[in-house]
Amino acid sequence: MSLNASIKSIQDIMRKDVGVDGDAQRISQLAWMLFLKIFDDKELEYETFNGHYRSPIPEELRWRSWAGNPEGITGEGLMGFVNNELFPGLKELGETERDHMAFVIRGVFEDAYNYMKSGTLMRQVINKISTAFDFNKSKDRHLLGEIYEKILKDLQSAGNAGEYYTPRAVTRFMVEMTDPRPGETILDPACGTGGFLTCTLDHIRGRYVKTGEDDVLLQKSIQGVEKKHLPHLLCVTNMLLHDVEVPVRIKHDNTLARPLKDYGPKDRVDVIVTNPPFGGIEEDGIDSNFPASFRTRETADLFLLLIMKLLKPGGRAAMVLPDGTLFGEGVKTRIKEKLLTECNLHTIVRLPNGVFNPYTSIKTNLLFFTRGEPTREVWYYEHPYPEGYKSYSKTKPIRIEEFEPEKAWWNNREENEFAWKVDLETIKAGNYNLDFKNPNTPKEDNGDPDKLLAEYRTLLKSIDWARDELRDELEAALRGR
Repeated sequence: MSLNASIKSIQDIMRKDVGVDGDAQRISQLAWMLFLKIFDDKELEYETFNGHYRSPIPEELRWRSWAGNPEGITGEGLMGFVNNELFPGLKELGETERDHMAFVIRGVFEDAYNYMKSGTLMRQVINKISTAFDFNKSKDRHLLGEIYEKILKDLQSAGNAGEYYTPRAVTRFMVEMTDPRPGETILDPACGTGGFLTCTLDHIRGRYVKTGEDDVLLQKSIQGVEKKHLPHLLCVTNMLLHDVEVPVRIKHDNTLARPLKDYGPKDRVDVIVTNPPFGGIEEDGIDSNFPASFRTRETADLFLLLIMKLLKPGGRAAMVLPDGTLFGEGVKTRIKEKLLTECNLHTIVRLPNGVFNPYTSIKTNLLFFTRGEPTREVWYYEHPYPEGYKSYSKTKPIRIEEFEPEKAWWNNREENEFAWKVDLETIKAGNYNLDFKNPNTPKEDNGDPDKLLAEYRTLLKSIDWARDELRDELEAALRGR
């Protein structure tokens, strides 16, 4: 059975359960089950290569013990075990021992719930998961990306997926241009399901990791924070499948909830790659964590301030921002002035409409900057549609190959039909408006207004004539009945 068919059949079973109400609950239910199955598969691997491995989960709570046997516990007995033993036990892990993975699992289940009411239906779901996936097989590991795609599509129909997903091509381009390296600390302060972090792992392993010690150092350098339970759970699962053995640095928290002044040198990192939620408004009181002159409830603006604070001197950042930040005034102006004063905003890649379809139609930009030196000029690159495209869609998403011109231009910059630069004085004169249009695009010639008006009047006359002819033919036809 195909992956999509397996996921669909699992969700079809859940739809029969009276306790599961809507796509969001079905996906949350599936996510914690997948986590336990994946962790159990990883533990089999650990046990194979390390005879001294000891699970942080009590034996009776491990997936293999209660879920692995297809003829095992079911019905009311299964529901009683899940609600009264499994969840309470997992939510208490790590209270009495210093096992880092126990704390990770406890954090994953801190806000998790079992929505299902039927133990019989739950047994059917468990058996489907156990037989459909073996995450110790490399083929099934790679399927996780497809599982996420399926889950995110379902979340979108549930009405809250936009903040979780960045197209893979955009993520990869941002990571490659920022080029994180071994020994550097890398953070995504709004990590969602972990797309930027897994891309960073792949990038560093593919280019720089030579030894096991290198990889251990890499695993310790990856940091992420996500405030919502479901994407946090999916991110931790994603880290496990990308061979981060103890993803203890993936926090379930809101980075904006801590006063900006409380972040000190020990919190600073070398690289930040992120797509913070945009178009959103933070809850009451969050803005009070920021200096009075920069207070706003708009999430993207607050994250821009936070990123400037969290970068070490010489630290590099790449982030997605909506158009509104570029041309916005008021607090946005002050934030941009601070950015250009404290950081070198060296590049803005302007993406066309539709890159984030179907999650949002908001036009977006990729900002690349380095902390510790002021901006002297900003280079812009207008990313064009591929030939024949008028927009992107679910079936025609943006592809990494489309960024090859930007990559070729990056280290040898010259103005061309897509690239131009704007000096700091021009930006200051425009009150820090960063919304500069491509000056190398030929202006569209709409023609002479008088001639166009004459053509329009001629068109109206022809329409009137055609209407009169049609009316006359209809009347003749009716008279000839």
